[in-house]
Amino acid sequence: MRIFALLIAFLIGLSAPAGAADDVATAQSVIRSQAEAFGRDDAAAAYGYAAPAIQSMFPQADIFLSMVRNNYAPVYRHKTFEFGEAQVSDGKIAQRVHIVDADGVPWEALYTLELEPDGSVRISGCVLLKAGQAV
Repeated sequence: MRIFALLIAFLIGLSAPAGAADDVATAQSVIRSQAEAFGRDDAAAAYGYAAPAIQSMFPQADIFLSMVRNNYAPVYRHKTFEFGEAQVSDGKIAQRVHIVDADGVPWEALYTLELEPDGSVRISGCVLLKAGQAV
């Protein structure tokens, strides 16, 4: 729950600068592409969208995919995946995603993404909660 509280504080503290729309569109494309890679069980592609800090925790693509399959089932397999509110500040993006899992249960995923030195945007974290779950 501490991670969730920190992420909420991060979301609240962000402001939307002028170029935020492009950053949000890029972030959504990255999230969508990773979700599609999960749907194909393409571990290498999904892993490629993870930020270096995530990749250092899971040094192989198949280990990363196994973690997602076991701990983020609604992200791994879902019926619907819809983008909600996003915030951008200082090269960091926070994106809310409304998910309905394979069993019809609604979830909220709170993604964080970061701008990398090479100009790419990668996923640096994801907190998953059942929709309506108290903080």
